[in-house]
Amino acid sequence: MLLKTFGWSFAITALGLVAAAFYGGWTAFGIVAILAVLEISLSFDNAVVNAGILKKMSPFWQKIFLTVGVLIAVFGMRLVFPVVIVAISAKMGPIEAVDLALNNKDRYQQLVTDAHPAIAAFGGMFLLMIFLDFIFEDRDIQWLRWIERPLAKLGKVDMLSVCIALIVLLVTSFTFATHAHQHGGAHVDKAQTVLIAGIAGLITYMVVGGLSGYFEDKLEEEEEREHEAEEEAARSGKQRSAVVLAGQAAFFMFLYLEVLDASFSFDGVIGAFAITNDIVLMALGLGIGAMYVRSLTVYLVRQGTLDDYVYLEHGAHYAIGALAVILMVTIQYEINEVITGLVGVVLIAWSFWSSVRRNRALAAAGGESGSDEKAEIPSGV
Repeated sequence: MLLKTFGWSFAITALGLVAAAFYGGWTAFGIVAILAVLEISLSFDNAVVNAGILKKMSPFWQKIFLTVGVLIAVFGMRLVFPVVIVAISAKMGPIEAVDLALNNKDRYQQLVTDAHPAIAAFGGMFLLMIFLDFIFEDRDIQWLRWIERPLAKLGKVDMLSVCIALIVLLVTSFTFATHAHQHGGAHVDKAQTVLIAGIAGLITYMVVGGLSGYFEDKLEEEEEREHEAEEEAARSGKQRSAVVLAGQAAFFMFLYLEVLDASFSFDGVIGAFAITNDIVLMALGLGIGAMYVRSLTVYLVRQGTLDDYVYLEHGAHYAIGALAVILMVTIQYEINEVITGLVGVVLIAWSFWSSVRRNRALAAAGGESGSDEKAEIPSGV
């Protein structure tokens, strides 16, 4: 079962790591491995959400998501999107950006380094909004309760996450951005650039969130109609099989999944710039990670076991928040790429271990969780 589900991911991993080693030696090998782990760690909750929706779809639409969806995720968001970011930031055509990345790495490195303040501001704001919207939401299951409880109460204030994000952007623009790091170790004033790029990141998040919300509403409407049909069938005594959506409903679900997947792919793509500016290594690492996310989605659909590890979603979002802060700081200061990658790994591992401890405690109690309040155990903090 494991080999059948993750076989392609294992093969792509081997090919990708070998290609990285030939391309840039053991340093490139390590960077690609870190990027892959970062992409996977930031996409655990994405895989869980995907699996919860995908299991309701017909086999045809499941296959569409796992084939066409892979092409969009790997080649669209992990290959094309980074080129677009570099092209826009450096004010050049995408073909020229790719040519520089492959044939003139020094010049490409200089352009990307000089464009880094704008990239970091755009990505930092997008990631910060994901984290803030998560941490301000009132959830039945909480991991670091001493943090999440008071923040959930504050989250009842409308647009609080947007206000905080804008405050962070303003502070960054007039602190780190005034001495932005540039190629060769120079520092220049990039306050205006950072401010504009940060606002663009905020707008992008709100647009993506709006589209996701639109498709989610469509999904909820269809589920409500299906529920009514089930009740009608029960009253009339007719047999009705489990709901497996197809046609228009499945199409809307597919669009919703792609918008959702695209929004999560921003995490890895933008975060990759904090680790490496090499588009080849970026594509290899993120491509490997994207394959594992798809395989994990299939595994969850077939097994449905990862939902028991309830703190993984929290750990992933804390990793997103940490990465947002790191990106903002790197506008002025250089941070070792290994530290950047390991922050997410540590948070995910910590949340996984907390989930295991919770499950063991519930099992020791006979699996009776009672209320949500009783179901929680100390997270070790």
